[in-house]
Amino acid sequence: MSSLLVKNAHLIVMDDRNTEFSDGGLFIENGFISQVGTTRDLPSTADEVLNLKGRVVLPGLVNTHHHFYQTLTRAVPAAQDANLFNWLTTLYPIWAKIQPDDIFTSTQTALAELALSGCTTASDHLYLYPNGSKLDDEIAAAVEVGLRLHASRGSMSLGESKGGLPPDSVVDDEDSILKDSLRLIQKYHDPKPGSMVQIVLAPCSPFSVTSDLMKQSARFAREYGVHLHTHLAETEDEEQFCLEKFGHRPVGYMQEVDWVGGDVWFAHAVWVNDEEIKVFAKHNCGVAHCPTSNMRLASGIAPIKEYRKAGVNVGLGVDGSASNDGSHLLAEVRNAMLLSRVKEGITGFSASPSPSPSERGARDEGERKLMTAREALYLGTRGGAAVLGRKDIGSLEVGKCADFFAVDLNKLGFAGMHDPVAAIVFGQPVNVEYTVVGGKFVVKEGRLATVDERKLIERHNSAAKRLLTN
Repeated sequence: MSSLLVKNAHLIVMDDRNTEFSDGGLFIENGFISQVGTTRDLPSTADEVLNLKGRVVLPGLVNTHHHFYQTLTRAVPAAQDANLFNWLTTLYPIWAKIQPDDIFTSTQTALAELALSGCTTASDHLYLYPNGSKLDDEIAAAVEVGLRLHASRGSMSLGESKGGLPPDSVVDDEDSILKDSLRLIQKYHDPKPGSMVQIVLAPCSPFSVTSDLMKQSARFAREYGVHLHTHLAETEDEEQFCLEKFGHRPVGYMQEVDWVGGDVWFAHAVWVNDEEIKVFAKHNCGVAHCPTSNMRLASGIAPIKEYRKAGVNVGLGVDGSASNDGSHLLAEVRNAMLLSRVKEGITGFSASPSPSPSERGARDEGERKLMTAREALYLGTRGGAAVLGRKDIGSLEVGKCADFFAVDLNKLGFAGMHDPVAAIVFGQPVNVEYTVVGGKFVVKEGRLATVDERKLIERHNSAAKRLLTN
């Protein structure tokens, strides 16, 4: 039996009671939390003791949407100022040159960045497999880094010749997609508490797969007990595409192909109306909110306040590293809070373009409740766990996985901050001092503990350069 004692931290449990300890800690045995409380109430010894005085400790962040391979095509000049559809058509030909080693290397780069930002569980959506690439390449890379992985067997089958957006060179045969999906589920999927790898079925989007593949994937996922994921309602362009091709708005189309339920979550879901929000709530669908990517591609602002009011599970995602150009999940927490406040500023006074001071004050006190730092952290922890359908992560409670991160408050950027928890959201995002997954260090004293960062950067830069020069 191995044990780890964490003590003297400002501990944020993120439970239903909003428990916080100013001098708290955790006692961890075999990767799970066995005790939570004040330092004086915990055992005094363990196999390893971690004194985190002056640090904030929170549950590990949960990333609900990403495309690891896109770390290879960040800030590509031709795609810097494009909206979603133009951005995709610019990058598809570059992605078609990706090799299996590129999938491995880019996965480690993305997961390393995520770990340094406090992430302990990541869902990735890999939907193209050029030149013999497989989801296995990603899974092998993740095992070395040490983060929990929800590996989505994404797919594209609707090429340009059939009215889809992607070129035919990056789409696959649907029988092959389903056969590979079954292989991956049988080989890797682990539904048990504390699992490190789970498989997700994830046809890419309404404009890149057929209706038949959507329906067959849903049947397959429910037969084998895995979750479903896809992009949905990211842009107005997609809305028009769905109306013209399927005769439905995106959410209506999901209902048509049996893609609603507690085993489904959607990336983005920006362009939805009130009735469609009710559909998500009724069927317990989840949403991966990707604020930075939505700003980067000028896609819009998702109605997060309305989702949460309706009871829809919402988590955070950094999205593809070529539509965010970073994989910093703590930065996503901050942007989720700030973008929510921007939306309130846009809509809060819509009924009266020039409200009087008294009207403004009344609305500030009443309707315009701004997202708080702790609410944003909830999205990044328990919200993400709920979206992925996991009850073993998201909070630091007895019986849950020992997944947490620690931020050192003794930094210049936190000087003068009066609330240690809000400090890490309101302040500029920093790299964390520790990230622990299942009681094992992935980041220790601010450095990656499982991979060589310098060598990884060299490999990654070499691969990225090759893709743009060959």
